Amino acid sequence: MSRLAVRDLVMRFPAVCALGGVSLEFAAGQTHGIIGENGAGKSTLMRILSGLLQPTSGEVLIDEAPIHLRGAADALSKGIGMIHQELNLVDDLTVAENIFLGREPRKYLSIDSAAMNTEAALYLAKVGAKFPPGEPLSNLSLAQKQLVEIAKALSHNASVIIMDEPTAVLGDAGTRSLFDLIEELKAGGATILYVSHRLAEVEEICDTITVLRDGIVVRTLEAGEATQEQLAGYMVGRVFQDVFPDKTPAQANDALLSVEGVGGASFEVRPGEIVGLAGLVGSGRTELAEMLVGLRETSGTIRVGGHLAAIRSPRDAVKLGIAYVSEDRKDAGLLLSLDVIKNATLANLSSYAGPLVDTRREREGVEKWVNELDVRAGDLDAPILYLSGGNQQKVSIAKWLDLEPRILILDEPTRGVDVGAKQELYRLIHRLAADGMACIVISSEMPELIGLCHRILVMRNGSPAGELSGNASEEEIMMLAAGAGAA
Repeated sequence: MSRLAVRDLVMRFPAVCALGGVSLEFAAGQTHGIIGENGAGKSTLMRILSGLLQPTSGEVLIDEAPIHLRGAADALSKGIGMIHQELNLVDDLTVAENIFLGREPRKYLSIDSAAMNTEAALYLAKVGAKFPPGEPLSNLSLAQKQLVEIAKALSHNASVIIMDEPTAVLGDAGTRSLFDLIEELKAGGATILYVSHRLAEVEEICDTITVLRDGIVVRTLEAGEATQEQLAGYMVGRVFQDVFPDKTPAQANDALLSVEGVGGASFEVRPGEIVGLAGLVGSGRTELAEMLVGLRETSGTIRVGGHLAAIRSPRDAVKLGIAYVSEDRKDAGLLLSLDVIKNATLANLSSYAGPLVDTRREREGVEKWVNELDVRAGDLDAPILYLSGGNQQKVSIAKWLDLEPRILILDEPTRGVDVGAKQELYRLIHRLAADGMACIVISSEMPELIGLCHRILVMRNGSPAGELSGNASEEEIMMLAAGAGAA
């Protein structure tokens, strides 16, 4: 008997049918993978199951009994919890306060902080977190915040747990801890719905896999019945191959970016070159990028085009032609309540302004990038919130390309992006490099770095542990990242 099921679910929005009659069953004690391109209907289905959306028609059933979910709290009361890809946490609170927000243990008339911290520590231990429950959330990295989100979901003791891209910001160690936890939850009879674009993970951790495309179920199969290439083909509706374009040689010019002693790092990037930054979570990759664009203070010297550069703020970096696409689209890259046009011109608004913004020219500029990057947005005046993750990322990149930078730094550019959109982003990065741009790509996905980059710098403890060619193996990268090898 299925623990959770949906029958003939239909979800219509004003301009689109997001779900076109989906019927699925999710068994107790199993992990059910849900895959598909951005816009396939995965998020809509998960939002219905977690009580955040009311379907146009169809049924949700628990233990074969139809239920009506009136909101997230109602779903939790019925045993359905969700780990969100976009974190639902409050930076001004502690870790424990976030885990028990709205249901804090009480002693007489006040919150029992000691009991709350003790209980929170148990859930943090389950997810492999190494920070204390009393730590302010604002002090944590994005990966550490993801562990808090997972611990928060576990604290509800739900029998059905929906995981939406749970490893998107976790390193290998965090992912392994999560997989151990999933096996423990399954052994206790929990039903896990696992939404991910990482097909290798889906293949490893899931018992059953459902492929969605254009709001309908394309196929449901047991793990092992199809290769990753076949799964990708089901997702996009075509044979999927040649994920990475052929690498074009970097130009033999002098270095466009030269870094000496910045955060302990010294390296160069030439025009047309793609240099990867690898390393475990907390290795200092993002911190180094933030130093290069003036978001963090640093010692050392930076030269751009052979000239000494004083970069004390992001504004200085922009003036020098350095653009930085942050790993956190939601909080640092986009303003989700604003429309596509406003987001795409945020970094370069002054070029469209006289006394007033020239909205006609602004729209024309955005339409150029929408066409060039193949951004699928039906209405440029609609909030960017409604775009898929892949299309949001393209707009985030377009925002900086509108400045015509010479150096582009991309931090986790394909996080939360489906396999088809990933391929498009890879081609875009290669095209930019072929046109003479110097690119730095930070990624937790080693195959991505190997497939994209000419060279790979491996970070450990805040500084480079070594440099490898773009033909390096995953084992070589991991050995350097973990301190077991030397370049």
